Amino acid sequence: MYAIKTMNHIAPAGVDVLTDAGFQVGAEVVNPDGILVRSASLHETEFNPALRAIARAGAGTNNIPLERCSQSGIVVFNSPGANANAVKELTIAALLMASRNLVGGAAWVREQAEAGEDLSTAVEKGKSVFAGPEIAGKTLGVVGLGAIGVLVANAALKLGMEVYGYDPYLSVETALRLDRHVHCVQDCEQLWRCADYITLHLPYMESTKHTINAQVLELTKPGVRVVNLARGGLVDDAAMCAALSAGKVARYVTDFPNNQILQAPNVVAFPHLGASTPESELNCAVMAAKVLREYLENGNIQNSVNFPNLSMERGGLTRVCALHRNIPNMLLKLTTVLSGAGFNIEHMSNKARGEYAYTMIDLNAPVQEESLKALRAVEGVFRIRLIQGK
Repeated sequence: MYAIKTMNHIAPAGVDVLTDAGFQVGAEVVNPDGILVRSASLHETEFNPALRAIARAGAGTNNIPLERCSQSGIVVFNSPGANANAVKELTIAALLMASRNLVGGAAWVREQAEAGEDLSTAVEKGKSVFAGPEIAGKTLGVVGLGAIGVLVANAALKLGMEVYGYDPYLSVETALRLDRHVHCVQDCEQLWRCADYITLHLPYMESTKHTINAQVLELTKPGVRVVNLARGGLVDDAAMCAALSAGKVARYVTDFPNNQILQAPNVVAFPHLGASTPESELNCAVMAAKVLREYLENGNIQNSVNFPNLSMERGGLTRVCALHRNIPNMLLKLTTVLSGAGFNIEHMSNKARGEYAYTMIDLNAPVQEESLKALRAVEGVFRIRLIQGK
């Protein structure tokens, strides 16, 4: 029986995926085989030696120490696309708020009522201050065409917008879901120059830090409207504040407020509401629990962010799972240990991802401790685990 520690409240449907398999699940679990987490930070957490995997019920993994996990042979999973519809819907709302000053108008109406004004008269006199353009017929630039970006691009087309999209890593699967009327550009400069609205749907990493900066804002149209519901660090806040104050950016809608950006005019800030729907939380929890269960029970990796995804049908009596560095002769070294111990390899599969790799080997007999020690002693191996045949 596997033990899973929950680090946040996890939707019951996700917990059921694990308890139905006989797993022990709860916040009180000690020495877990796996961790199921939402937003809790694990950077200062000391992981027990038995920990094999961490599943994040959400897309971002900034709260998980990926490098430390990789070096310890801990597979980290996320839940890509499970919250995509929730973020898409909020993005459409944000585009409308970027155009029509709904937040300011609603606040003004309440202020008039509290001041004792006759609203039937006041609103007709004051409403012109909150006027804004329609989004139909305008150009939207979507930066990042993953699970969320594709939904946003397709929805914007239905709202009558001209849509340009940029993603250097556009997958075949995603491309097939993208409406053919979206203009895919090869570099962002064309998008920056033509867009009336820009929305970001990128992961945050060193290469995407400050995707929108002072140089980019110089290229954009005067009065451009920017939406960032992806990650705070994608936008250089100092540059955005300057552009807002100068009127170069007409409005900035963000899900990542901070004290600096709120000093600028025409900012609409949400309290990180992107995936805050009951449907999204349920979908993320179920997806995270399923990939965690599949890895622990069968060794198959799906939706990992630090090791390659790899699945193989079960065969033989014992499955050897090796998490290791992607270095020359690793497969030869592993198979030499096993063949030298008299094992016949029934099935084997291997895949690499950058400097890390994963190998699954199905054998025709149980593996003895001596062979396990020899496999773990191979240079570059992070972790060897055994899964007995069903």
